[in-house]
Amino acid sequence: MIRQLCRFILLLMIVLPLRAEIVDTWQFKNAENQERAVNLAKQLRCPQCQNQNLVESTSPIARDLRLEVYRMVDEGKSNDEIVTFMTSRFGDFVLYKPRLNAQTALLWFSPFILLLIALLAIWRYLRRPRSPAAQLNEQQKSQLAELLEKKP
Repeated sequence: MIRQLCRFILLLMIVLPLRAEIVDTWQFKNAENQERAVNLAKQLRCPQCQNQNLVESTSPIARDLRLEVYRMVDEGKSNDEIVTFMTSRFGDFVLYKPRLNAQTALLWFSPFILLLIALLAIWRYLRRPRSPAAQLNEQQKSQLAELLEKKP
């Protein structure tokens, strides 16, 4: 039993770090273009899958868009031109890191707003009086002291 568990753990240690990527048969002009195209395709979201980038997705539209990115890189277009083409066709949704504009401002700034609200709540919590006696006025404090002195 322990041997099987050790073999299983060893197998997991070997297999888990491995990653599989889709291999396209696109022939690039040079290795730099290939690396740039793959990195760019990893930054673009598949319009059909919505939770995978173009490289990870196996959907037909992702394959077509991936090949389109490869073609445009080989034609010498810049990353900005390719991203502009994709966003004009599919909107900002295809970007994993959306641009900062009026429509995405809440998306970008909501973590800071939530952090500010949390810090304000913590500050207010720490500033509040700790004991009920701290909320008493002077007259009530003196009455409480008298009562405590009279107690046997």
